[in-house]
Amino acid sequence: MKVVIIKYNAGNIYSVYCALKRVGVDAIITDDKEIIKSADKVIFPGVGEAASTMKYLKEHGLDVLIKGLKQPVLGICIGMQLMCRHSEEGNVDCLGIFDAEVKRFVPECHEHKVPHMGWNSLFEIDNSVFNCNINNKFVYFVHSYYIPLCSNTVGKCDYIQPFSAILKKDNFYATQFHIEKSGSIGEEILRGFLNL
Repeated sequence: MKVVIIKYNAGNIYSVYCALKRVGVDAIITDDKEIIKSADKVIFPGVGEAASTMKYLKEHGLDVLIKGLKQPVLGICIGMQLMCRHSEEGNVDCLGIFDAEVKRFVPECHEHKVPHMGWNSLFEIDNSVFNCNINNKFVYFVHSYYIPLCSNTVGKCDYIQPFSAILKKDNFYATQFHIEKSGSIGEEILRGFLNL
């Protein structure tokens, strides 16, 4: 199986590569369009700022490429947010795969810290998405922006308010949490995605 990690203007890509190695997959990190198109599975991860990463994607034609992919595609963290219609971070239009707007967390009291950072539990999960039971499991988050609940939400988390932890539409899957930092649960989700 050929697994590609999209290389673009975002951090944390190599930790995803290492997570794939732990489940027995030697992924290819590339921005080569033909290699990406020929992959069996594509992963679109990252840590970064929405406006600058979208600018890079557009300059390299990766925005059009990603939207046109037909194989299973997994967005992680900023990858998930860039798959939405628009982000308040930099007030930028994104890929529009999911019809949702990315919003900034607004603390309601002094106990609410932004970014939302650390382990938090998932709920109301559609376990058929990754073919594994991850309801009430704890995964690792680091984010200041979130995606409200929407028609593509198939898993939720709660911080300040309920938000989308997992999105799915057609062949596109996405998680707000860092699968690669979520221990055995993250590895279970990765295996589920790779087995789609």
